[in-house]
Amino acid sequence: MLDQPLNSLGFAKAPADTRVVVAMSGGVDSSVVAAQLAEQGYDVVGVTLQLYDHGAALAKKGACCAGRDIHDAARVAEKMGFPHYVLDYENTFREAVIEEFADAYLAGATPVPCIRCNERVKFKDLLATARDLNADCMATGHYIQRKVGLGPELHMATDSNRDQSYFLFSTTSEQLSYLRFPLGHLASKAETRALAAKYGLSVADKPDSQDICFVPNGNYAAVIEKLRPGSAEPGDIIDTAGNILGHHRGVIHYTIGQRKGLGIGGLGDPLYVVRLDPGARHVIVGPREALSTRTIPLREINWLGDAPFTSRDEWHLGVKVRSTRPPRPAVIRPISATEAMVELLDPEDGVSAGQACVFYAPEGSRVFGGGWIWKGSVG
Repeated sequence: MLDQPLNSLGFAKAPADTRVVVAMSGGVDSSVVAAQLAEQGYDVVGVTLQLYDHGAALAKKGACCAGRDIHDAARVAEKMGFPHYVLDYENTFREAVIEEFADAYLAGATPVPCIRCNERVKFKDLLATARDLNADCMATGHYIQRKVGLGPELHMATDSNRDQSYFLFSTTSEQLSYLRFPLGHLASKAETRALAAKYGLSVADKPDSQDICFVPNGNYAAVIEKLRPGSAEPGDIIDTAGNILGHHRGVIHYTIGQRKGLGIGGLGDPLYVVRLDPGARHVIVGPREALSTRTIPLREINWLGDAPFTSRDEWHLGVKVRSTRPPRPAVIRPISATEAMVELLDPEDGVSAGQACVFYAPEGSRVFGGGWIWKGSVG
């Protein structure tokens, strides 16, 4: 008797005998994943997370996981004929993501809460729930690819404009063994929307969410002030020599690399925010060259290479310090299994503590993990 061939999710059994939990945000991407797997005959279970109080000021219409999105996910499940559950993760999300977001901003860092959400909520607690439901795997609508080499590997999406690898660098090898990303090979978002139309989904033309889900209209400072009353204390805008150039209404209103909205025009060459000192309530500004960074300290490294991270003195890889920038050549020198110093071959502007530095193969699409930038940038 011949061995059972692998199905499209990589299991040696029929789709009907393969249970897959689909993390459904209510957007077009995860809806298409769920609909496609249901059409292929898989035992699909849709799960949507309620991440924050939809009646609170933090919520907004059209944000990821807001009330409308839960309704949209339920409609997709009803149309395609699979069960759908809504799980209350408000406390978990607040403790694991929102609180740290506020504290990081107060410390003068620039956090990336979407990474923490994937790391601490979706790929931890939700993944555990999927196992409790006896699912063989969990699928999401992320634009990233999982391939099998010596073990499961993380790769950039085929469509570089949709690639979400920067936000998924902290996914562990163990999690990758359980996760599936059915959209990562698609050439464009247009293909996803065409599939949504093919399945007759009501979300086919639904706009993409652009902002952090719990930050209305991108107004970070308003959210932080609500979470930490009195956090927006005024102070001085100073140059790198300590001269007072003006005044500000709270350090939380500024980010490293910011040029506009400083209120100190007419001083000659353009000035940029080069450092934040929340303790002294100082916003430090300087010329663009003062933003230039060549060495970056990292901690909380998640390594996805085949050999141990500390098996070499240095790794020559590409790195991203912004999700929107292409990988740049760098030398990564391990300090421990979870700490390293990164040397950029060409300096980057505006590197800030709290951001992620993600590792990529010098050639090809493989993601080698990454770490969190701390203590600011070191020159």
